[in-house]
Amino acid sequence: MILNLSESSQSIVKVIRCIVCPTGCEIQAKKNPKGQISFEGYTCERGLEYAEQEFYEPKRILTTTMRVENGLLPLIPVRSDKPILKDKLKDVLKEIAKIKIKAPIQMGDVLIENILELGANVIASRNLIKIS
Repeated sequence: MILNLSESSQSIVKVIRCIVCPTGCEIQAKKNPKGQISFEGYTCERGLEYAEQEFYEPKRILTTTMRVENGLLPLIPVRSDKPILKDKLKDVLKEIAKIKIKAPIQMGDVLIENILELGANVIASRNLIKIS
């Protein structure tokens, strides 16, 4: 959403809701006529850091499921242990879909180390016993 604000000669490029603390500031990323981005609406430095990260290089913790061989259940919930670049999430999901892990599995086990060399591991989010 781009809005021209004639009184300030800046346009809003993106509105970011901060999730760092309960205040939930609505931070506006604004572009000036020279193309520089500034941030307004944050009430603390952590909010500014979050908005800059979210604007320039958004990341997310990935949560999904993974197929299991010889497990009590056919799937196990998994997550990344670190945030992954948002534009890499589909590639990571495709990689996870190729793999079938063997039971037993303990919560916190690293199931895929350094997935796609992004610096994040895929870990188990629960225990899963093996069936005979």
